[in-house]
Amino acid sequence: MTLGYTTLLIPVLSGNGDSEFSLGPEGISWIGSVALICVPFGCFLSGMITQPLGRKRSMQLINIPFMASWLLFYFSTKIWHVFAALALSGLAGGLMEAPVLTYVAEVTQPHLRGVLSSTSSMSVISGSMIQFILSTFLKWRTVALCSAVVPIFSFCLLYVIPETPTWLVSKKRYKEAKESLAWLRGWVEIEKVDKEYKELFAHIQMSRGIGNSGFQLDNGQMQGNVNGEINKTRNETNQNRKRTKTETLKLFKKRNFIRPYLLVSYTFFLSHFNGMSPVQTYAVTIFSSLKAPIDEYYATALLGIVEFFGCVSCVCLLRHIGKRVLSFISLIATAICFLVIGLYSYFFHINTLLENKNSNTTVSNSTVHPENVLKDSHEYSWVPLVLIISAAFVSHMGIRVLPWILTGEMFPNETRAIASGITATSYYIFGFVCNKVFLSMINTFTLPGTFWFYSSMSFIGFIVLYFILPETEGKTLQEITDHFAGKSSLGNKVYKRRKNITGINNEAFNDNTSRRTDIESKL
Repeated sequence: MTLGYTTLLIPVLSGNGDSEFSLGPEGISWIGSVALICVPFGCFLSGMITQPLGRKRSMQLINIPFMASWLLFYFSTKIWHVFAALALSGLAGGLMEAPVLTYVAEVTQPHLRGVLSSTSSMSVISGSMIQFILSTFLKWRTVALCSAVVPIFSFCLLYVIPETPTWLVSKKRYKEAKESLAWLRGWVEIEKVDKEYKELFAHIQMSRGIGNSGFQLDNGQMQGNVNGEINKTRNETNQNRKRTKTETLKLFKKRNFIRPYLLVSYTFFLSHFNGMSPVQTYAVTIFSSLKAPIDEYYATALLGIVEFFGCVSCVCLLRHIGKRVLSFISLIATAICFLVIGLYSYFFHINTLLENKNSNTTVSNSTVHPENVLKDSHEYSWVPLVLIISAAFVSHMGIRVLPWILTGEMFPNETRAIASGITATSYYIFGFVCNKVFLSMINTFTLPGTFWFYSSMSFIGFIVLYFILPETEGKTLQEITDHFAGKSSLGNKVYKRRKNITGINNEAFNDNTSRRTDIESKL
């Protein structure tokens, strides 16, 4: 919602709306990007508060700065109040990354994780869509006040869900961990999740490097139950305990980290520089400049709705055609849409964005009279509207969503947590740069040239990913790690169903529905 609110602020602070503030192009470029550059600082602090406080409590507390930023928007009397609110919302967004992503990873069953990992992108788009819809009916301060209610609901609703079993076990709160696991598996009896709980306990103990001395919890119920598994890995854990910082850093020099990092970072780059990131941020102004046949705020609301359905389509198609094909379709279709929009803008001499909503002229380097330009373009004004909406749909069906899914599965286990944070930081840095230079690009290359630049980035991205992006859908994490380590090749085939998955004996993780009748979620 904070990201979507930026789209509403830009035309208002440009002097086109009901506001006592007015900014020039440089100030507007900071409005569209300052929140994004503050997110990495929040990401850096996020892990520090998530582990000691817990995932649930961290998510609750982060609602406080979110609510504060909305109230600061509403009561702002000076322009620096708006910038402070944007920075605070960006910082809170970064703080949110670790507890939310960790919570989902620790409570989700493996056969559901692929689909549910895409819900983060769906949530972002849903928040933006809500802001776009509210902005068509309410003024910007009222939208901020309405948005301040959401963190309050979120804070209260988080009392309903349990803390993750993994964190509770790590804090030796074993009884609560069992109750949490039983709740998460569909409010079943604790006995139904006993086997899964033992495996979880064994995994955490081995990660701590505990040997075969046995352990005590829950009145001795689990005394030594997992010693056999721990004995098998005792030598390995002893080596891990002796690992120095230098040896740990060597993990980030291996090809099974470097290759996935470069690939995921490049997909994040494409998710912004395919053009949809600045188009969404400056949507109201762009629709106004291209003389959309409907009100620019209605068009922006439609944009948000279409983006949401694009994410839904991604979830539905992912398991059938795979990430590789979805990325190709997304990039090629977006490239074609922006190529045609650039041709439209060039043909009708729309070379820059309107400075004022009520202006009847555009800045043009041609000798064509502005009134004739608008008259000639009116008949075809639906063309850029349809193409921008289409580009929004196909972008969020693929390249805008898939990088987040790739982040969670391409890195080896020993570097996955840190690598995910690093790549997420690169996403926000690319977003900041893309939005910050958008207006400068229009001044330098004109509006048609800017759209052609984004089109070329998508075409180049398609060619590059065709040669370097493997198909990971349906593949195990070990297969993916071996591929990037050079031990094997994933190929481009989609595995739609894995009947026998090594190492999963727990019925709570079994994808055979005939054996999950007792633990299937009732939610």
